[in-house]
Amino acid sequence: MKGVIFPGDKQVEVRELEEPTPNLGEVKIKLKASAICRSDMSLYYGNPVVGGEATKSGTIIPGHEPAGEVCEVGQGVQGFQVGDRVAVYLAIGCGECAYCKSGYRMFCKDWKCVGFDSDGGDADYMVVPAENCMRIPDEMDYITAAVSTDAVGTLYHAQKRLNINGRDTIVIFGLGPMGGAGVMVAKGLGAKVIAVDMLASRLSIAEELGADYLINGSETDVVEEINKITKGKGADAAIDCSGSSYAENNALDCVRVHGRVAFVGENKEVMINPSEQLIRKQITVMGSWYFPIFEYDEITAFIISKKLPVKKLVTHTFKLEEAELAFKLFDERKTEKAVFVWE
Repeated sequence: MKGVIFPGDKQVEVRELEEPTPNLGEVKIKLKASAICRSDMSLYYGNPVVGGEATKSGTIIPGHEPAGEVCEVGQGVQGFQVGDRVAVYLAIGCGECAYCKSGYRMFCKDWKCVGFDSDGGDADYMVVPAENCMRIPDEMDYITAAVSTDAVGTLYHAQKRLNINGRDTIVIFGLGPMGGAGVMVAKGLGAKVIAVDMLASRLSIAEELGADYLINGSETDVVEEINKITKGKGADAAIDCSGSSYAENNALDCVRVHGRVAFVGENKEVMINPSEQLIRKQITVMGSWYFPIFEYDEITAFIISKKLPVKKLVTHTFKLEEAELAFKLFDERKTEKAVFVWE
């Protein structure tokens, strides 16, 4: 089979590799779609954001947002059979701790990440534990299924925790694929959406996805503009998907008294003013990362029932043989969500 490898320093190789065989409790999946994520760039650069020693070896197949068809099952597998259409949950846990049993496998102290610690979906085939497979509804295509995991799933879970509803005005900062998914989810929940980015092209996509107001942060004072839109009240909630310190501060500043804020974009350090931004407004601030595996059926049902245009997040599709070009263009931000597809 063919599979992508990152030797390091922005090198991309599509190699002929041995097809994996499922062991006890595992399934083999014939890939149909595998989405590229910004965190994949850490592997591309040779500085992985998660993972252990195997991740640093330069021999792991990337791809933590895959979807495909089960083509072989190992011994002991129950609940899945050849021909089943599945997406893959990225966190492989120990299976015994409280986090694994509650569905939040990414909090397991021994967790492994698909596409970082173990081979991911940027290959013709992959093997994962059957318990990491999430069934795709018949109405959903493979590209939508791949993007529904990390991008849509993460933003759905964040907004569920924020209790976003039809009475809310929510601000989404950073309109890459995550932010775009945030706009779609918020509209599906009935909220009024203010979309903020520095790029006119991304704002245009956000408008297509249903954003009610667009703010270009390179041209105007973002918080002042949000205050105008909300008639001085401030937004009810805000989510930062950019990881920018500037945007994170804007998110804290733009919400009203008792407002809610979630940080989704990764950032190692930010300076804030707790007295003015948090305490004296009594706001709720949370970090939000991925989703519990039991929530996937709810996520896909939401996508289908609300007719979310998930594929609008995808600007480019590539064959696996075009991996070098795909990652180069993604790195240069000449694509938004990009997806490898198989016939």
